[in-house]
Amino acid sequence: MTPKEVLALIREKDVKAIDLRFMDFPGQWQHFTIPADALGESTFEEGLGFDGSSIRGWKAINESDMLVLPQPETAFIDPFCTETTLTIICNIQDPLTKEDYSRDPRNVARKAANYMKQTGIADTAYFGPELEFFVFDNVRFDQNQYSGYYFLDSVEGAWNSGRQENPNLGYKIRYKEGYFPTPPADSLQDIRTEMMLLMMQCGIPIEAQHHEVATGGQCEIDMRFSPLVDMADKVLKYKYIVKNVAKKHGKTATFMPKPLFQDNGSGMHVHSSLWKNGVNLFAGSGYAGLSDMGLYAIGGLLKHAPALCAFTNPTTNSYKRLVPGYEAPVNLAYSRRNRSASIRIPVYSPNPKAKRIEFRCPDGSSNPYLVFAAMLMAMIDGIKNKTRPGDPLDKDIYDLSPEELKDVPKTPGSLDVALDCLEKNNEFLLQGDVFTDDVISTWIWYKREREVEAIRLRPHPYEFYLYYDI
Repeated sequence: MTPKEVLALIREKDVKAIDLRFMDFPGQWQHFTIPADALGESTFEEGLGFDGSSIRGWKAINESDMLVLPQPETAFIDPFCTETTLTIICNIQDPLTKEDYSRDPRNVARKAANYMKQTGIADTAYFGPELEFFVFDNVRFDQNQYSGYYFLDSVEGAWNSGRQENPNLGYKIRYKEGYFPTPPADSLQDIRTEMMLLMMQCGIPIEAQHHEVATGGQCEIDMRFSPLVDMADKVLKYKYIVKNVAKKHGKTATFMPKPLFQDNGSGMHVHSSLWKNGVNLFAGSGYAGLSDMGLYAIGGLLKHAPALCAFTNPTTNSYKRLVPGYEAPVNLAYSRRNRSASIRIPVYSPNPKAKRIEFRCPDGSSNPYLVFAAMLMAMIDGIKNKTRPGDPLDKDIYDLSPEELKDVPKTPGSLDVALDCLEKNNEFLLQGDVFTDDVISTWIWYKREREVEAIRLRPHPYEFYLYYDI
């Protein structure tokens, strides 16, 4: 869509308001709204000013002025606003230099896609994330100087099999048995279908929706793959729609990786492939139907995975998901079909166009612009340096003996360790000025200061169980 077409759509749909959205540094959509008649063709070139000093990880208060530049191809009618509202995703610029802002995550993603083209390796990077999430009926949490707790509830939860519900109709989903049950056990079928249809209405092609493995309302809706920046835009629309449909039905949705103890967490398995002139460069005659380039890309992902985890698994809670026994990929290995490997090569179809690799470490708490950009940079590094990934691991990794496992690299055990790995290994991200030193140092500072240290300083409820009577 061009600016002229956006303005025509505003007239056609009698749009009353324009919602301008952009991404903060950690990964939350931000917005402000203007009247429809305040948007003109010049706005797409000149932008609109706003205060960037209160956006997490952005400017200091003495250099707070920023510009949002609406991107016309991203426009869609918001399905939740009472008045007809057109939402447009924006890029961020410095008002003095007119340069794209280095800490705008969408800018990092755009630079990664452009760098790939400049190398001549490929002209398109396709990404297809599988986002998992929970829909709960109730959530309460608090933390202060003298108390701390959380409480979650779901009508599906296995823990409610004996609750007085006047009447309790049963059909609770047992732990780890939530994959594909029909209603009435799957109580969220209609809600997921509503989410799916709204996503399609907002320009997101959908392949399927279903209940996921965990009890207590774990869900998944699968999007069709798209180019890097467009896919990251769609992830944000996806999360916005999921949360707002859940709220409409008096429920709450979360992409937190591990909200429930002793059941599966929520991941964001990311499928990817590189293409040039309409040809899938990952298809070939090697292992699992991969080309040498596909194997080198795997080599780059595995080599840099500990550093990547600082972006793909960016919360302290992420590492409560990355533990053995819950289908999470804690071992850095690759395999066809095997979902216990951190990189899997799907073999659903012999069609070369379907050949791709699936990186299973990421989760939905991440910033999709930074995740896809960092993954692409690791794959490019592996391709440029012809990094071999070693031998595949086609056994069930969780059934291997300690002796067999001792030489298999592991994902970092905590966010703090992942940030250490990023601090030591980030040159592959700096190529082409995609991730700048400023972006990486700010990310490490923010995560350590605001999250790692904040969690470390606070007593945990389970510590009272362990230590109160000492």
